Amino acid sequence: MSLPEGQFAEVGDGLKMHYHAYGDGKPVLFIHGSGPGASGYSNFRHNAPAFVAAGYQPILIDSLGYGLSSKPENVDYTLDFMSSGAVRLMDALGHQTFSIVGNSQGGAQAIRIALEHPDRVEKLILMAPGGLEEREVYMELKGIRSMLRCIYGPEGITLFGMRKVFEKQLYDPGLVTDELVQSRYDISMTQPTHVFRTMKVDNQTEQLHEIACPVLGLWGMNDVFCPPSGAQKLAERCQNARVTTFTKCGHWVMVEHKEVFDRLCVDFLTHG
Repeated sequence: MSLPEGQFAEVGDGLKMHYHAYGDGKPVLFIHGSGPGASGYSNFRHNAPAFVAAGYQPILIDSLGYGLSSKPENVDYTLDFMSSGAVRLMDALGHQTFSIVGNSQGGAQAIRIALEHPDRVEKLILMAPGGLEEREVYMELKGIRSMLRCIYGPEGITLFGMRKVFEKQLYDPGLVTDELVQSRYDISMTQPTHVFRTMKVDNQTEQLHEIACPVLGLWGMNDVFCPPSGAQKLAERCQNARVTTFTKCGHWVMVEHKEVFDRLCVDFLTHG
């Protein structure tokens, strides 16, 4: 498999979560999105060194149902189930307080954790988070429709279908490499479709004002998975937010503008 094995933690109910942790500084939890074949390592491995160099410990998790983490088929993959797994992982690692970097569905998890555990989340970095629109809005987006065709097409997930998803995920087609597509495809072969059939992400827009910690928002203006109008919602509704948008950028700011992403995030964590 193209996902190297890191470490595992027991998170209760017979479930294990897989993660990669680097360095020994203040913990920063990284939560990936919900696309087929997603994992913490594949999403954020190139960003982790900048955080380690700045004195942080990036913890790149595989959410339940993804990567090498447990994939139970007797539960629904609701936002509460997914986010509680991330919190239980941090409990298992002994981290009472931490900051979070969350992208897409992982951003929705990050918002839920900050809302339910305000005493534990120090700072929140949201990169094109989900959970800021009703389900019907997401279902009409080109990126989401491409992802659903990839998952539920008559041939199942294929390399061709995976490539089509990433051609919409990244603004620059040159970044859609054979290695990227193959690695995501390999990991997706381990995922039961139950993970996607039962996924539910609540609209948390009306609760954004309850987030007490500082928030950094990052959003590509060419995102066709999570509408960039969400950037304004973060800026208007969060108590303490700084939001940056990027032209000629899709759903993955951390890939298309890696150096700027790393610099903004480290500066935010260090100086606020």
